[in-house]
Amino acid sequence: RAHQVRATGRHGGPLRLKLQALIWDVDGTLAETERDGHRVAFNLAFEEFGLDWFWDEHRYGELLRVTGGRERLLLDMRSRADAPDEPRREALAVALHACKNTHYAHLVDSGAVQLRPGVLDLMSDCAAAGVRLAIATTTSRSNVEALLATALGDPWRTRFAAVLCAEDAPLKKPDPQVYHRCLAALDLPASAVLAVEDSPAGVAACVAADVPVIVTRSHYFAREAVPGALAVGPGLAHAEGWSPATATPGRITLAQCAQWLDCAY
Repeated sequence: RAHQVRATGRHGGPLRLKLQALIWDVDGTLAETERDGHRVAFNLAFEEFGLDWFWDEHRYGELLRVTGGRERLLLDMRSRADAPDEPRREALAVALHACKNTHYAHLVDSGAVQLRPGVLDLMSDCAAAGVRLAIATTTSRSNVEALLATALGDPWRTRFAAVLCAEDAPLKKPDPQVYHRCLAALDLPASAVLAVEDSPAGVAACVAADVPVIVTRSHYFAREAVPGALAVGPGLAHAEGWSPATATPGRITLAQCAQWLDCAY
């Protein structure tokens, strides 16, 4: 585990890295799944169940203060006069969530949800340098499979050294459980990895697990405070707008990620 991997530095020479794995969040980080996928799929599920409910972008943004689709349904039902009584709400939330996941998979398969610009480029950097990839999310495995099978092809799983989903870590972010279990699956210390997140809850989970993290702002978390992040920016496709400022123009590269990690230790 003491070995170091190589990437290309700003002048084309080899760059020594202590970064051995890049850990990705999914919703909002890999793709704008919340606005363009899950929200739309929830509304389709409401329609299928004959419910006169609709989550517009603003309402869905309010519900995102809690993590987990079932949890958001329960939160929303607490404010609805036409929601079922408490004993039946859980059953309805489970059924609606399962229906939503089916609609989400169809939306992804249709091309309605794409990976954010720069994601594939950074993944390619990692593959070329021998830096492992991992997923640490509290969305369901079926949602992860739907997105990545469409974006990366059927052998997508072979690209990742570890994939931790809701089924593997039932305590939702900001609880650090998913990151603790991801580090264990990778058999790496927190100092050898870098996480990519988009939300305050995700960053809080990283901080609680001592995992260094950078933030790519997403639609729903464009301005929220994210204390503890090493760097914050509008996305991976452009180096402009990041804080702290990036060393070179262009996109966010593995070399840049390694420099941010170096600053943490």
